[in-house]
Amino acid sequence: MTLFVFFAVLAAAAMHAIWNALVKVHLDRFLSITLMTFGMGTAALVVLPFVEVPKAEVWPYIIASVIFHMGYRTFLIGAYQAGDFAQTYPLARGTAPLLAAIGGMFVVAEVPAPLAILGILLLSAGTLVMSFRGGAHLEKLNLRAVGYALGTSIFIASYTLSDGSGARLAATAQSYAAWLFICDAFGALVLCLVFRGPKALPVLARDWKTGLFTGVLSGAAYWIVMWAMTKAPIASVASLRETSILFAMMISVYALGEKMTGWRGAAALSIVAGVIALRMG
Repeated sequence: MTLFVFFAVLAAAAMHAIWNALVKVHLDRFLSITLMTFGMGTAALVVLPFVEVPKAEVWPYIIASVIFHMGYRTFLIGAYQAGDFAQTYPLARGTAPLLAAIGGMFVVAEVPAPLAILGILLLSAGTLVMSFRGGAHLEKLNLRAVGYALGTSIFIASYTLSDGSGARLAATAQSYAAWLFICDAFGALVLCLVFRGPKALPVLARDWKTGLFTGVLSGAAYWIVMWAMTKAPIASVASLRETSILFAMMISVYALGEKMTGWRGAAALSIVAGVIALRMG
């Protein structure tokens, strides 16, 4: 991974943390992500005339990614119903890079270097520690909630591998990203109607400005990630992206006045050590 790609992914992680912090608090996370996805699709319409239509061999990856994203959102809803998603979602985010690394060995024949593997492990461990020690106690998790969290992580790893492979095959990462965001917006609309019904649409429409802004920010962040996966190993990029939780912690401490605990400090050190190992690997 070159230094430019390295810092680009770190910038994408910071952008990911920022849009999460800016999401309207009166919407639940499912509606917030749905609104953001609509915003991504709307923003992609603007750039559509300037990018190529994907070749036939690229469309299976786009379709697969949309399906994986729909599965991710479906399990997200299950996690809401099963338990405290403030814990189960970080469990999903923390294990997804590990699954992406394992899947990358078989899907794209990428075996991370020893230092990169160490970095992935340190990043995942730091993400899990920071998340669990920041909320309720780990022992309160139930098996159903853990099951949904791990299912979510499988879908995250799956769309990561699909998008990394598809972006490499496409004419440009911009082309792949634009068409993916538009198709994913339709997938999000279907799930929203299935789980929340038409009554959710006026609720989302009232916050269209927030959706457009967070959609642009999130879309730019994920486009950088997809572009980076055309330049560097998918597992390394996916893991480095999870430094977003470190940026989220910095926002919570310095902007929101939350307490910096010993556990948070230890988790931050683990994440930083993982970043260094990834860079050296």
